[in-house]
Amino acid sequence: MRVVIQRVKFASVEVEGKIVSSIKKGLLVLVGIEDSDDDSDIGWIAKKIVNLRIFDDENATPNLSLNEVNGEVLLVSQFTLHSSTKKGNRPSYLKASKGHIALPIFEELCDAVQTECQTKIGKGIFGAHMDVALLNDGPVTILMDSKNKE
Repeated sequence: MRVVIQRVKFASVEVEGKIVSSIKKGLLVLVGIEDSDDDSDIGWIAKKIVNLRIFDDENATPNLSLNEVNGEVLLVSQFTLHSSTKKGNRPSYLKASKGHIALPIFEELCDAVQTECQTKIGKGIFGAHMDVALLNDGPVTILMDSKNKE
């Protein structure tokens, strides 16, 4: 599982001209799922999302977690995170899971994050064409891959 985590002042997802989810201060998380993802990937990513110390404390040092600042989370499925650009100029998405595999994993991740998180979480609509708006705070952007835990 690959995720892009962005610290935001606000974020929203719009589908067909209607806002389907929005958050205030917190994290926008773009989620890429591959067939080999399982419960261990879900648990590791969920705990990392909620416990990353990337919010500023009183000394402007990134030392606080999402729960410590009462931040919210917006999760958006994004299969293109598993694109391969090794050959040519047209990305390949062969590593990205098909919807029937990815959707249950995405839903499990959303449930796991909600269990870890003390405030609101939102999510995009799986498989829909979404317009994602955000105001990146910092900017702070973290890339994580549960298969390459660095």
